[in-house]
Amino acid sequence: MSKKNKAPKDIVYSTNPDFKFEYEQEENADTLAPQQQNLRVFLDRLGGGKLLSRVNGFVGKTEDLEALGKMLKQKCGVGGTVKEGEILIQGDHREKIIDLLIKAGYKVKKAGG
Repeated sequence: MSKKNKAPKDIVYSTNPDFKFEYEQEENADTLAPQQQNLRVFLDRLGGGKLLSRVNGFVGKTEDLEALGKMLKQKCGVGGTVKEGEILIQGDHREKIIDLLIKAGYKVKKAGG
């Protein structure tokens, strides 16, 4: 189901029979240049003693975020995903992720624990 066909998240009631809901277009948001991005790399602890490296703060299109996530997963040699505007990488790979992002021209900071 494409984004155009999805029902709106907010319910709108109108007595006007010709009323049409206008969708907000987030897809047209341009991706900022790497030098303008302020990314943060976190380490999260999951149940069972598992670790997760999380990158957030990316401003831009979902496709560009997914491409960056794919590159990080390949370079780290681990699995992961892109969800809700964040890149999730399995394991503690903060230092390697920070080095890779700096080489790609991003402004990166280590955050959290």
